[in-house]
Amino acid sequence: MYTLSEGLRILFGEENPCEDDMKVFCTVTTPGLTLRTNRLQDTMACYTFTLVVQGWLTIEYNNQQFTLNENDLYPYAPGMPVRIIAASDDYQALCLMADETFTLRSSNMLSAIRAAYFSLVELTEPKLQLQPVDAMHLADLMRLAIHYVTNPHPQCDESLRLLYNLFLIDLTATQERSIRRHRFPKRVEEIYLDFLRLLSQHYAEHHDIAFYAAELCITTTYLSRIVRQVSGRTVVEYIDQMLLMEAAWLLQTTTLSVAQIADRLHFAETASFARFFRRLKGCTPKEFRNNEIVKHRYHC
Repeated sequence: MYTLSEGLRILFGEENPCEDDMKVFCTVTTPGLTLRTNRLQDTMACYTFTLVVQGWLTIEYNNQQFTLNENDLYPYAPGMPVRIIAASDDYQALCLMADETFTLRSSNMLSAIRAAYFSLVELTEPKLQLQPVDAMHLADLMRLAIHYVTNPHPQCDESLRLLYNLFLIDLTATQERSIRRHRFPKRVEEIYLDFLRLLSQHYAEHHDIAFYAAELCITTTYLSRIVRQVSGRTVVEYIDQMLLMEAAWLLQTTTLSVAQIADRLHFAETASFARFFRRLKGCTPKEFRNNEIVKHRYHC
């Protein structure tokens, strides 16, 4: 997969505004530039956050189309099966990009990126509908990042690293507020959000509801009821989708064998991992990794 710097060179060509070995990049996007990213969506090893400022953008995700409008935030993770379909003539967005290796190098940043991508766990529409005040705040951080990109100084890399981490932290806080806007009882909110935090740290090792209930000092029945009450989904669905997302990412971005991935995700046997993957994805891990399936954007 292309690094962030390599991908930017392909996107911008001779007009490439970034320096070599760029780790964090931010820019204002237009319809032409956005549609051009289709050639790199499955091959660019970076995390991307696109905040729509005006106009609309239509995207295809998991064989379904949806539209991003003003104040919608679209997060992209390496290997996601996403394709840009169309954009309005007045479409404009802020786009923050960070190299994958750089992002995952720090344990704090890894925790932040996991939390920031919880909207994708549900695998419905990979977007966040932000309140205007939240959209304005995140846009301010993105514009500050653009300033550092276009006005580099000796400590610019560190400034961008800190700014990116702050963006992820504030994005996570924004997601938590969106839960509270539904006016659930405070104790219910706390348990649900604590479950999400635990899941982001332990989903690979612990696939059972009992572990999370014990950590929260509640019964499995109570945890199941709260998660369904807040999200409409079950605890098992949350765990399964996190495992599926991680498995698909490892199959797409690493050379680990299927057996090694099964072991990393703490499946008892490779066969049980293969059955799990086929049940949720519709194809075997080996088929998913096959070049023809990758080329067709995982339509397996």
